[in-house]
Amino acid sequence: MFLVAIAFGAVARAADAKRPMNVLFIASDDLNNDLGCYGHKLVKSPNIDRLAARGVTFNRAYCQFPLCSPSRVSLMTGLRPDTTKIYNLQTNFRTQTIPDALTLAQMYRQNGFYVARVGKIFHYGVPGQIGTNGLDDPKSWDQVINPRGRDKDDEDKLTNLNPKRGLGSALAWLAAEGTDDDETDGIAAKRAIELLEQHKDKPFFLGVGFFRPHCPYIAPKKYFDLYPLDQIKLPEQRPDDLKDVPAVAPFVKPANWGLKEEDLRKAIQAYYASVSYMDAQLGRLLDAVDRLGLVENTIIVFWGDHGYALGEHGQWMKMALFEEQTRVPLIVAVPGMKGNGKSSDRIVEFVDLYPTLSDLSGYKVPVKFAGMSLKPLLEDPTAQWNKPGAYTQVTRTANKKQIMGKTIRTERWRYTEWDEGRLGVELYDHESDPAENTNLAEKPDMKGTIEQLKQLLHNPP
Repeated sequence: MFLVAIAFGAVARAADAKRPMNVLFIASDDLNNDLGCYGHKLVKSPNIDRLAARGVTFNRAYCQFPLCSPSRVSLMTGLRPDTTKIYNLQTNFRTQTIPDALTLAQMYRQNGFYVARVGKIFHYGVPGQIGTNGLDDPKSWDQVINPRGRDKDDEDKLTNLNPKRGLGSALAWLAAEGTDDDETDGIAAKRAIELLEQHKDKPFFLGVGFFRPHCPYIAPKKYFDLYPLDQIKLPEQRPDDLKDVPAVAPFVKPANWGLKEEDLRKAIQAYYASVSYMDAQLGRLLDAVDRLGLVENTIIVFWGDHGYALGEHGQWMKMALFEEQTRVPLIVAVPGMKGNGKSSDRIVEFVDLYPTLSDLSGYKVPVKFAGMSLKPLLEDPTAQWNKPGAYTQVTRTANKKQIMGKTIRTERWRYTEWDEGRLGVELYDHESDPAENTNLAEKPDMKGTIEQLKQLLHNPP
């Protein structure tokens, strides 16, 4: 472990007479991989798919922590959560844990870029902190815009299946009146386009953080109409699905919170409606990039901050270490890259994004990155790749203390330990069991595999 020591002004750019490429850095809150470009047959995501056709789609990308703030801080600093010490939604990395960190946005700011944020890049609570700075990092930006739409004002109209839970973690939704522009994400798209228009003639790093599909799932009614309820199905679940996993592994207890199937299908409908609404706002941004002639000199990165379960294993949302909560959508479009329009099955992580952009932009920074540059995979998505695996962790309370669950995902295996194995171990073979239905950890013939994966898990790069 280490703290990042920064001597400001030490960031040096390799000599390059050409104007550096801009970066449009787009996040979607609580977005999973149920998208057209990832093979989903129902979800309509034409603009995300359109971006995938321009860049490299990473089929096996993983977050470092399945919760908003820890994941976003890790991504923006290039450091793992055990270094940032951000494990919750309250701790401020800048004032409490790593005050000298040099964020990805700061790297560009120190090199003369116009650097701005619209919406949620660092954490702020949804929906409670919409329209505020939340846990934002002022050192990262020249300008910030915190959009706020009618979705905040219409919260009293929601259908809520979990009234005892906060709205930020409840299955709640609204098929809203009004237009796209009335909602927070529509306002975010409009303001981001205005910034593109104003700053297109100089290098810029623009972070745009959409709130949807984060719950409560709010979108104009027309997006709900895209998903007739008779087309929505819950994931298949065996009656004994969770009997072979450690008791601390599931986040949602009882399974599906004991809710009725019809209500759960309505929640999925609302989630997908919110995805398609967010996708439409992304499309407006892509249209502006095209209209303003920015296609050939702008890197576009699109990411969802962690995975999101919709009933798999009876789980919902985040805060677990199954594939659904750890796997994330990630698309990187760099003008002129040979891999554009293709997908990569290599295991990659969010901590790889900062070193990737540093590499692509030609900046040397005094940060010991936990990840590695994705540039070889942007050139050839099938290139040899020596990353041992993707590392994700999450907290639990057990025996009146906080413990950690940690997992490594390799190209074949997922291996998970709870409290360093004291509270249980999981092993899944993704070649034969991609749904992670059968825990192999107790199989005698798996001892050698477990020992190898244990060594990898306890020694992350």
